[in-house]
Amino acid sequence: MQGTIIKGIAGFYYVRVEDEVYECKARGKFRNEGVTPLIGDAVSIEVDYDNQDTNYAYKQGHIVEIFERKNKLVRPPVANVDQGIVVFAVTYPQIHLDLLDRFLIMMEIEGIKPYIALNKIDGAPRETYEYIVKGYEQSGYKVLLVSAKKQIGLDDLRAVLKDKISFFAGPSGVGKSTLLNSIEPHLKLQTGDVSEKIKRGKHTTRHVELLPFSEGGYVLDTPGFTSLQFETIDQDELKYYFPEFKPFEGKCKFNGCSHIHEPKCAVKEALERGELFKLRYDNYVTYYNQLKETRKW
Repeated sequence: MQGTIIKGIAGFYYVRVEDEVYECKARGKFRNEGVTPLIGDAVSIEVDYDNQDTNYAYKQGHIVEIFERKNKLVRPPVANVDQGIVVFAVTYPQIHLDLLDRFLIMMEIEGIKPYIALNKIDGAPRETYEYIVKGYEQSGYKVLLVSAKKQIGLDDLRAVLKDKISFFAGPSGVGKSTLLNSIEPHLKLQTGDVSEKIKRGKHTTRHVELLPFSEGGYVLDTPGFTSLQFETIDQDELKYYFPEFKPFEGKCKFNGCSHIHEPKCAVKEALERGELFKLRYDNYVTYYNQLKETRKW
């Protein structure tokens, strides 16, 4: 039978096949090959019909095949993610566009479709965050405006999540678990308030698990995406992970233009015309210089 690994604990992997979950061990061949099953893996299992504990909650089996992964994340270790929903609050914690852009770059590198969700829109006038909406939509990203408290925009979010493997990312305290509970009450995820003293949230998610949606698809809710580094790429590759630069490829005077120092650069000319979001371009320059220094070191 074929299914999806939704959870792993102490060497046991819980594989969902249609509406049933099986507790499985991985065959020894995977260890010999240096392959570790991951949450999100599509796998084939064999059920041990002759060795079942009838008093146990799950039927037992073995993972016999792990199918090819379309992507793999390291922190947390999960495979085959379709999309990521980056959640920030328009009230507090304060939106840090540097962190938002790091999330987006990580997803572009891994081939994961990104969405931006601005939560708590009931708590601030639109003009205070309109520049973010316009800037990121101009950059090619879909921005969802939501409020878990007032049930605003949740139908749009449900439509995005349907039949996909998704993860929610963002700082603690922005309302990721509250949003998920509003969309799918049976999840009953623990939520934490934002500390008034330090304006930061308290981590409430403790393990990695794929949680099923009643309308199809899974969500991975985890605090493991709060720190993102991408020193594994070269500074000259960075421009390919800014989708708003793609229309200007091949239009600069110099081949291999970094879009920073060179004259007659189509990207910088577009920036001067107001066709690009300057705050994102400034982050691009910062990341480029950081990668350049890292490479030199």
